[in-house]
Amino acid sequence: MSFNIDKQTLDDLEIFGKRGNHSVYSMYNHTHTNGGAERLEHLFRYPLSDLKAIDNRSQIIQYFGQSHKDLAFTFLPSLFDEAEQYLNNNDIRSRLLPENNTVDQKLKNYFVNGGHYQSLQKGVLSLVEILTCFRDYIAVIRNTAIKTPYREELEEIEKSFGIPELTRILSIKGKKKLSYEETAELDGILRFSQRNAIQKLLHYIYMLDVYQSVAKVALKNNFVFPKALAKETNMIHLEDVYHPQLSRPIPNSITITSENHIVFLTGANMAGKSTFMKSVGIALFVAHMGFPVAAKNMEFSVKDGMFSTINLPDNLSMGYSHFYAEVLRVKKVAEQLSQNKCLLVLFDEMFRGTNVKDAYDATLALTQAFDKKDNSSFIISTHITEAGKVLQEKDHHISYIYLPTIMKGKVPEYTYQLQSGISEDRHGMIIINNEGILDILKNKTTPTNKLVETTSL
Repeated sequence: MSFNIDKQTLDDLEIFGKRGNHSVYSMYNHTHTNGGAERLEHLFRYPLSDLKAIDNRSQIIQYFGQSHKDLAFTFLPSLFDEAEQYLNNNDIRSRLLPENNTVDQKLKNYFVNGGHYQSLQKGVLSLVEILTCFRDYIAVIRNTAIKTPYREELEEIEKSFGIPELTRILSIKGKKKLSYEETAELDGILRFSQRNAIQKLLHYIYMLDVYQSVAKVALKNNFVFPKALAKETNMIHLEDVYHPQLSRPIPNSITITSENHIVFLTGANMAGKSTFMKSVGIALFVAHMGFPVAAKNMEFSVKDGMFSTINLPDNLSMGYSHFYAEVLRVKKVAEQLSQNKCLLVLFDEMFRGTNVKDAYDATLALTQAFDKKDNSSFIISTHITEAGKVLQEKDHHISYIYLPTIMKGKVPEYTYQLQSGISEDRHGMIIINNEGILDILKNKTTPTNKLVETTSL
């Protein structure tokens, strides 16, 4: 069962990045093989929404990180390139036949077919080395791995290795060169009669590459493995969560429960609201993969999906203004919520594309409507603090937090530390004046930049 997430949310959280930018995927990708990188990307494309599956994957990764952190991935990446190229040629006409073991046939293979025979032998030897190394590795970890959820993969691996024809292949370990008869025999097994079993074993090797890669990320960055809870609890608890892509992050803690399933987030421009929302979104996304997260502690109830509106573009090709794009986005979320889905919804500055009065009315109305969806969780950021004050006067399931700004003279500084309540900070004109925009327009000398540059949250 997959966790429901769309392209807009993937882009908002920079899961795969844009135009070569650093991405969340790349942070976890320390795989040694192309096959491992592809499997890892698949896991990122399809997070889990099943409690047991999430817990099992988490335990597997922890096993490879804790029990065998010194038992490194020992396969040479170049071997897999050769093996994959070899397996990709499954044309039956290219199969070696024992009866073709003649001088004329060998000369034809070498001169006419461009070394076809040598290429096949190289592919056979690469696969033999990969499979024997994998068998030896499994033998080392078996007694401990069998006690973990990796047991299911282990049993499938051993079942494949138990195929008589593959046993024959493993018996030639250490050979650097094969006779024509041996090459023809093994080629028939690897590329044809046991092709599916070979590809299955390669899949498990690539998954091993993924597990060890993610385990190393957890150890290197001191990431924590979250505890997954039943969907019905509707709880997200994050202690000292931070954005994993920042070099000097400032952690924050947040708890969302069914009693207070809406978080109303305020703060001035540049105070860090968007970055905080991304930190929570990334943590929940990665947690649904069974992966470690950038936090000190995390517990979460399993969700059906997540939707965000943080960097929502307009759609000029379809004639959509920014405001209409926002409306359509909210409509999509509403449709998901109407199906009783358990979601995390992140709305950053709702209806910034319209006038203040409409934005106020819409923010107030939608927040009150979300209040009735107590099986989902919401974080709503806004500059319209008046809406928050109205909501505070009524009995809603809302918690109010803000990111403060400290004024040092006329220069704003940001703490990036969450506080309870609603922000009164409004520093837009101060920042405009500090940048000397009005002076520039009056043809005065351009002032120096007084704005404090920051990179933390």
